[in-house]
Amino acid sequence: MLKTYFKIAWRNLIKDRQFTALNLIGLSTGLACSLLIYMWIADEMKVDKFNENDSRIYKVLSNVKGSEGTHTMTSTAGLLGKVLEEQIPEIEHSVSILPASWFSSMGIVKVGDTQIKAGGQYVSGSYFDVFTCRYLDGDKTQLFNGNNSIAISESLARKLFGSAEGVLGKNLEWNQGEFSGMFTISGVYEDVPSNSTERFDVLLNYALVLEKRPYLLEWGNSDPSTYVLLRENADLSNVNNKITALMQSHHKEEGKTALLAKFSDGYLYGKYENGAQSGGRITYVRLFSIIAIVILIIACINFMNLSTAKASRRMKEVGIKKVSGASRMELVIQYLSESVLMAFCSLIVAIVLIFLMLPIFNDISGKDLSLEFETRLVLSVIGITLFTGFVSGSYPALYLSGFNPVSVLKGRLKTTAGEVFIRKGLVVFQFTLSVLFIAAVLVVYKQVDFIQSKNLGYNRDNTIHFEIPLEMDLSKMDGAVSFVNELNNIPGVISAGSYSHNLNGEHGSIGDFQWPGKDPQKNIDFANLEVGANFLETAGIQIKEGRNFSAANAMQEIVFNESAIKAMGLKDPIGKKVKFWDQERTIVGVARDFNFESLYSSVKPCFFQVYPVMPNILVRMQAGTEEQTIERVKQVYAEFSKNLPFEYRFMDDDYQALYASEMKIGVLSRYFALMAIIVSCLGLFGLAAFTAQKRQKEIGIRKVVGATVRNVVIMLSADFIKLIALSILIALPLAWFFTNNWLNGFAYRTDISLWLFVAIAVLVLIMAFGTISFQAIKAAVMNPVKSLRSE
Repeated sequence: MLKTYFKIAWRNLIKDRQFTALNLIGLSTGLACSLLIYMWIADEMKVDKFNENDSRIYKVLSNVKGSEGTHTMTSTAGLLGKVLEEQIPEIEHSVSILPASWFSSMGIVKVGDTQIKAGGQYVSGSYFDVFTCRYLDGDKTQLFNGNNSIAISESLARKLFGSAEGVLGKNLEWNQGEFSGMFTISGVYEDVPSNSTERFDVLLNYALVLEKRPYLLEWGNSDPSTYVLLRENADLSNVNNKITALMQSHHKEEGKTALLAKFSDGYLYGKYENGAQSGGRITYVRLFSIIAIVILIIACINFMNLSTAKASRRMKEVGIKKVSGASRMELVIQYLSESVLMAFCSLIVAIVLIFLMLPIFNDISGKDLSLEFETRLVLSVIGITLFTGFVSGSYPALYLSGFNPVSVLKGRLKTTAGEVFIRKGLVVFQFTLSVLFIAAVLVVYKQVDFIQSKNLGYNRDNTIHFEIPLEMDLSKMDGAVSFVNELNNIPGVISAGSYSHNLNGEHGSIGDFQWPGKDPQKNIDFANLEVGANFLETAGIQIKEGRNFSAANAMQEIVFNESAIKAMGLKDPIGKKVKFWDQERTIVGVARDFNFESLYSSVKPCFFQVYPVMPNILVRMQAGTEEQTIERVKQVYAEFSKNLPFEYRFMDDDYQALYASEMKIGVLSRYFALMAIIVSCLGLFGLAAFTAQKRQKEIGIRKVVGATVRNVVIMLSADFIKLIALSILIALPLAWFFTNNWLNGFAYRTDISLWLFVAIAVLVLIMAFGTISFQAIKAAVMNPVKSLRSE
């Protein structure tokens, strides 16, 4: 019986080719978009999920209550990791981690004449007790034999020695400022999985950091990250309380509490507001899940509408089958089998579309997705296709199978008000979703454009940055200062300076500040920007009051921004002294507020402190001379670094990278919105065709009695245009509500103007009328003799 159903379904599909083509294009487009989004979401959900003990690995955060709310800190005291494992029984293992990029983005690994830039991490010895990684050589339970031990990845071993085997005990040179020296390889591990947020080529002993930077032994400083592996059935709330008590016992700080956050949730749930998790990339996962469902629903609505619109062609078939003894359930199964067959035909086309679109999709999304037919994907695809088939065929099957056999055989099928309402309601729902899509895309585009053009309070035009030649030891300043001076003497260079913390949100923070007249109950978290003497001038940050750092006493001076002075409540701040880290500094200037974090955040209190030279260099060039100036900078770099290539980035590119997610989401949403409106218009095209066909004789009679082509086109278009207008009236208030909520997540946002929504309404009406008018004009110009003769 099932075989017969599918045979009849196939015959019906090839019999009405226009209906089949419209449904095939609509369903295949919907399935292709939904499956692409499913692959993207599946990849996002796998990030950092590779650890065997994933459910028990947590990162130690801390909430610090201040005068302007609670701030969540990701860094911890240098000794916290070691003490946690010793004093809290619920913690099985703990590990302290300080990325090598905290000092400079890459170090240099050297063996003989081979030099390779490598990323690394300084970790404590229990690293592999917490995180999963297959060890290829060595004992991962004894990760380091001393401060000069190093573990390297399999790929780095092959690059350095040609093989990952037999390298244990060999020596290599690691160059990264004060941590440079000869190291002995204590282990080789398998490359970190591609779905890890932490990528590194070398692991070095965290004890080396404590040796070189002993201030980390003080509990008041917080630089590394601490991760813990909890024991089975450990009470999270109880562990938080114990860690809080432990931290307070070593360093009393009012309003500071511990917060354990699941490590693998950090990628998707990395945003905190006022001490509580408030989102992150999971917002985009949810958004795209909704988009996938919406596009699939739009495609299913097309199928429903087209199937019910052409029901009059099949009413005699239904009548004969019912008279012959067919039950309604049998008819429902038959028509559902037709829709499921159509869905699987669409799936074949969708897979071809995915193969064609995947390279473009990967380029836009920054992913490396591939269509691999693994069990989970195959089952998901089959499930989505069956769902599509059943949903799209459910209403037509119930509608067709419900015909009265006597009425349909006599040709007296009457369309009820409820049926008309459902069909029109589906069109309204479909276009409401499409209008929402278009509105969301345009608002995202406006916000991204606003971000790109906003005056941030500093100059990022014609400015490049790069790491100082890594062979230089920054503890020996003569060579480094000479390098910066050489850059400032290059024709075309307006100014060159150095920095450690950048203007894109990467900075330290200090809360333990003292200043004249400070309220003992007031606790302000200051952003700490460590820079070289020329940085403010190079970055174009303006001084509102006082002056810039002096050449002679810069390391005894400090510059705050306006927000910091306001938060401190200081009057006439110039010349006043502040104290932190047991150091006293004199306020010499107040910088105008500038955006040193993303535009999601308002300007926070910050200060600049100067060191002679920092690890990164900023060079601002004269406009129009960039190419020649960069070539001269490259030559100077080569004089100080003989063996490594000169690698630089434009400051503007780094700023854009802050909003890479928004830009990618904007571009992808644009494509998906286009797909949604195309699918909707396909359905409208089919409905218009069937309406024109159904009213063919009426049109013929009207033309015979004097109706013009214009009259007929207006008559056929009017009902559809009313439905589209209703969709616009419903969608635009919803669009304003949702887009306004999204924009409220930014401290600095664009405005949504009325004209934007007017433009959307006009655009949708033009597209809809263009779709309908083709069929309307075709019907209107037909010779009335042909339609009337067919009677």
